[in-house]
Amino acid sequence: MIGIPLAWAYGHVAEWAIHRWVLHGAGKKRGAPFSFHFHEHHRASRTNNFVDPVYQGSPFQWNAAGKETLALGLLTLAHIPLLPIAPWFTVTLFASGVQYYRVHKRSHLDTDWAREHIPWHYDHHMGPDQDANWGVRSDWVDRLLGTRVEYAGTEKEAKDRRRRERRAQPAPSPEVTPETPRRAA
Repeated sequence: MIGIPLAWAYGHVAEWAIHRWVLHGAGKKRGAPFSFHFHEHHRASRTNNFVDPVYQGSPFQWNAAGKETLALGLLTLAHIPLLPIAPWFTVTLFASGVQYYRVHKRSHLDTDWAREHIPWHYDHHMGPDQDANWGVRSDWVDRLLGTRVEYAGTEKEAKDRRRRERRAQPAPSPEVTPETPRRAA
């Protein structure tokens, strides 16, 4: 039964490390195998107030959500050989992967839920420092390693929200009145 807490901790540390070193390390370079994460998922999240529309569809499409599903499936397959010798560890790790996908998907479909339940992940996408807050399901690894940077609920977030709202409003069109000369065509 010691496998349960070990797998739980291993899953969170692996989530943090993959997010930090693979998705934001090697994945920042355009054309790299994991560049979809930074160049598609982050762009969509920032453009749509944290919502990533690809999560509205099937997880088996060739987009950021589908590639995430494939990666989780491959990681699961890689750990299957542990099942006979560490069944509790392996099953807990599989459950960890399912939990990760469900939490991550829900967060990118419901901004308010994400801000309330996993603000560190909201902070990761919407805050000024996307090179922090690597945990998705929990922020304990970020806190332990000093990479937790709070943004949700701060004055900086309020200022950024006001700025985004102003940008989203259409510019007023100039009215043509008898006193306003018309441009010659």
